[in-house]
Amino acid sequence: MISLYIFLAFLIVSMAILFRTRKNYRLWDEFGKWVIKPILILIIGIIISFVNPFALERVDAGHLGLKVNLTGDERGVSDYVYKTGWVVFNSWTEKLYEFPTFQQHIDYNVQTVITRGGFSADIRPSFNYALVPSTVGDMFQNLRLPIKDVEQGWLKTAIVGSVNDIANKWSVDSIFNHRESFESSIIVECNKRISKWFTVSQLRTNITPPPALQEAIEAKTRALQEVQVAENQKQVAIAEALRKIAIARGDSAQMVIEASGEAEAIKRKQMTLSNMYIEYLKIQRWDGKNPTTVLGKEGSTIVTVK
Repeated sequence: MISLYIFLAFLIVSMAILFRTRKNYRLWDEFGKWVIKPILILIIGIIISFVNPFALERVDAGHLGLKVNLTGDERGVSDYVYKTGWVVFNSWTEKLYEFPTFQQHIDYNVQTVITRGGFSADIRPSFNYALVPSTVGDMFQNLRLPIKDVEQGWLKTAIVGSVNDIANKWSVDSIFNHRESFESSIIVECNKRISKWFTVSQLRTNITPPPALQEAIEAKTRALQEVQVAENQKQVAIAEALRKIAIARGDSAQMVIEASGEAEAIKRKQMTLSNMYIEYLKIQRWDGKNPTTVLGKEGSTIVTVK
């Protein structure tokens, strides 16, 4: 950008000289005399623009600029300075790198890991990471790479290595039955390895087992579900049987109570009834009429009078 500004400055100066000196010469007869000086100035400006070593760049908001001195010791990076905003630097001896200070999201391609027992599984890690701002310079001195190359190199190796090492301690069925704990263990291991320069969060392995193993896991899951269904049906049947027994016991108890009541009533009636009381009831219920009897032609009546 500075080269462009230099070229524009020389262009403006040459044009100003051109218009100022033109009036001192005849337009056509002395053309070369009044244009040669502006042309020379413009050519000098073009040359300076091309060979200018200085550059002007802006460090975007949310980023940390690292102006690195490319000469000297310390693995080719002898010195660095943190920068923000507009930065001027010598492109021959210095270079400006930008590193984001906010969280970044990464999705890696499919990788293969080995679980406990020797089973292989495919993972496609997905996670967020954030740089530790105070250690950006140290990271660059050690890796000497821009952040995108670090993501696909050093950081990728650390993440996949952590997943593989943790997976070696877990059996396949345990991974899928307790995936949250499995991935939490990976996050802890990752942060142990990269905490010097990075922090990792919200990691998802997106792990998938081999087809044959996946079928076995699904079959086992179906079997467990069927056992659970059978157990539920058993509990329902037991509850229904107990309900019927309770109802039967209730009906039986009611019948026993009613029978006992009837027997007690009869017993009490028998205890209270006497011959005199019975004759009294007969008299109370008699309507005053003697019984009548109709006999046939051949019939006879014998009455014994005492």
